[in-house]
Amino acid sequence: MAEEGTPRSWDRRARAREEFIDAAYRVIDAHGPRPSMNDIAQEAGATKPRLYRHFEDKADLYKAIADRTTNDVYKLVAPRFNFLLTTPHEALHHAITGYAEVVAEHPNVFRFLADGELKQDGGGSALSLDVERDLTNRLAGVASTIFDSVSADVSDVRFTARAAVGIMVSTTDLWLESSKGAAKPDPEYFVDQVAPLVWGVLDAFLRRNGIELDPTEPLYLALARIKSP
Repeated sequence: MAEEGTPRSWDRRARAREEFIDAAYRVIDAHGPRPSMNDIAQEAGATKPRLYRHFEDKADLYKAIADRTTNDVYKLVAPRFNFLLTTPHEALHHAITGYAEVVAEHPNVFRFLADGELKQDGGGSALSLDVERDLTNRLAGVASTIFDSVSADVSDVRFTARAAVGIMVSTTDLWLESSKGAAKPDPEYFVDQVAPLVWGVLDAFLRRNGIELDPTEPLYLALARIKSP
């Protein structure tokens, strides 16, 4: 048996946490966005006291579910995709599709994130805002890296990144509502509705900073012009 505090015990605890998160997903998928801790523990084949040995409280588990959602989106969007070799429209379509596919796979999890709260120290914050912040930080980081690579002097990208992510998150419930009765929400429909709105925000930001991008031209060509004196 691994001693507490050893790498082996940490791995065991990490696996146990993941199993509880998996169980939470299954409960939410099957029964809706208001899961009970008892149901989650039972689905994982454990007791509620054991669940609480791996999560400080309900908020800790809920935060882990939000983190899983964000990571799932990022894993679909980022790996093996070179944004510089694609057009802005293609890159935008790819990114929004990744988000939509995660939501379409687990629509009740999104409803859970939209309805749930992280309550700490007497206050509360919507879990969906937690997801928005994480996605915003990642998007802003990618954008900053791209602009820094061509020494482009642009204003703070975080506001624009938050607006772009906010459009996606805030319109998701409309998409899910319009998909009632369907076997699964259609990601392409969501992308068709949302991509022009997000591009409008991004294009306005770029133009305000003196940058004009042809949305049908590979991004590396536009960046080369920006870098040229």
